[in-house]
Amino acid sequence: MHDDRFARLPKPPYYAVIFSSLRRGDAADGYAEAATRMDELARVQPGFLGVESARDNEGFGITTAYFDSEASIKAWRGHDEHASARQRGRDAWYAQFAVRVAKVERAYEWECGNA
Repeated sequence: MHDDRFARLPKPPYYAVIFSSLRRGDAADGYAEAATRMDELARVQPGFLGVESARDNEGFGITTAYFDSEASIKAWRGHDEHASARQRGRDAWYAQFAVRVAKVERAYEWECGNA
């Protein structure tokens, strides 16, 4: 049984945009709503393949969004609402963040039975 927290992805190659972030302690104002909206928007972008995300209790999180091409990533980066949310993140929500873009050449997946 596939756990929906794992993105269902095609065979490589494809691209991963890895967003690591540390939320500020006071970063509550509008954050949850914006995160939900960015997820909704990303899912309808041409070339979007899937997303996986996790955050610990101390505010460190990693979100990996998968795309079919660098052109799709560039288009998502240029989306006006996404640009506005990125600026709000820099100004209000994050103490630190990093974005890394990688081409996935190989991928392996295994379901280990009943968890």
